[in-house]
Amino acid sequence: MELSPRKRLNFDNTEIAFRNKSNSDLNSAYWLFKAIGSNFLTKVGPPVTNFFLRTGLPIKSIIKATIFKQFCGGETIAECKHTIEQLSLGRVGTILDYSVEGEEEEEVFDFTCEEIIRTIERAEGDPRIPITVFKITGIGRFALLEKLDARQALNDTETAEFERVRQRCEKICRRAYEKNVPIMIDAEETWIQKTIDELALDMMRLFNREKLLVYNTYQMYRHDKLADMKADHLIAKESGFILGVKMVRGAYMEKERKRAEEMGYPSPIQPDKASSDRDYNESLRYCVANINEVGFVCGTHNEESCRILANLLDEQQIKHNHPHVYFAQLLGMSDNLSFNLSDADYNVAKYVPYGPVKAVLPYLFRRAQENTSVAGQTGRELSLIEKEKKRRKL
Repeated sequence: MELSPRKRLNFDNTEIAFRNKSNSDLNSAYWLFKAIGSNFLTKVGPPVTNFFLRTGLPIKSIIKATIFKQFCGGETIAECKHTIEQLSLGRVGTILDYSVEGEEEEEVFDFTCEEIIRTIERAEGDPRIPITVFKITGIGRFALLEKLDARQALNDTETAEFERVRQRCEKICRRAYEKNVPIMIDAEETWIQKTIDELALDMMRLFNREKLLVYNTYQMYRHDKLADMKADHLIAKESGFILGVKMVRGAYMEKERKRAEEMGYPSPIQPDKASSDRDYNESLRYCVANINEVGFVCGTHNEESCRILANLLDEQQIKHNHPHVYFAQLLGMSDNLSFNLSDADYNVAKYVPYGPVKAVLPYLFRRAQENTSVAGQTGRELSLIEKEKKRRKL
């Protein structure tokens, strides 16, 4: 039996965490997280950036050399080659994530559908790209999904429009099935999530009968999602397919609480962080206990949750690299988790967003805001970088 993760895992080992970063890369990350920590990127960044983009001034090259370089792989799949190679040196996989969002036109939805399929085709046969991902709002109009979630009747035009959304979703998942490349469907806002959940379960019924291909995402900062995940597991058992789960804490807390208050309904968000942590860690225990029927991706930057899962696998004598278990973090964040986990033989992959610089700006500023809002995240990143700089005598 393998050594316990407590003896093997050391999330403070910066030599492993940053061994593929040059001194220049390390220094660039240091100054970027300094800027994030000062709230510059979260408060001043968006309006200043949008101003420069509107006036045509050359800010794109500055963004691409700084925040874009830290959190994105490139503007195209081909440009992600270097990131894929660098991650694979540390035995960390790449999740290609086409991060263009907020579009409305059918032509854009068709293009996005084909681009997601290109990520699947790029991943085929390449163990360095073990999983792919997409958002339903990348292939369908937000307001249409919102109307469906509200259980409002669609007119004939909208019915045809949603059928196109469903066809795009099935086309993507079918290609993933044909190419044997797992694909995750990301979670989004609560007021469109029921429709997304239904689509995800439909895709699992079609493509998860023989093997684990499609995953749905459960945001555990919602007080109802642990129960939903367990209910979906029962559906999967009764229907004869493998449940694919990606558990995250969540990404829309401020927006969710504000909308609930403005519209006068109970907040869907947990009352406090401890409740989110409790449900998240319980979801890990549940999935490990049902590992033959559930495959899951532990999407987290939380050290405690990573340790809990690592220990659970050892307690149950489950191989570190069991195909039904993955850890995942975002590119540019928590390298101390990703690379130390992979060094201990766990399956690990990083989300690698890509797309035109201007189109992925909303994603980039969310990353900056996430680092600022999550207690201690920026400080943790900075302290680890500082530790490695000291070790290298930079």
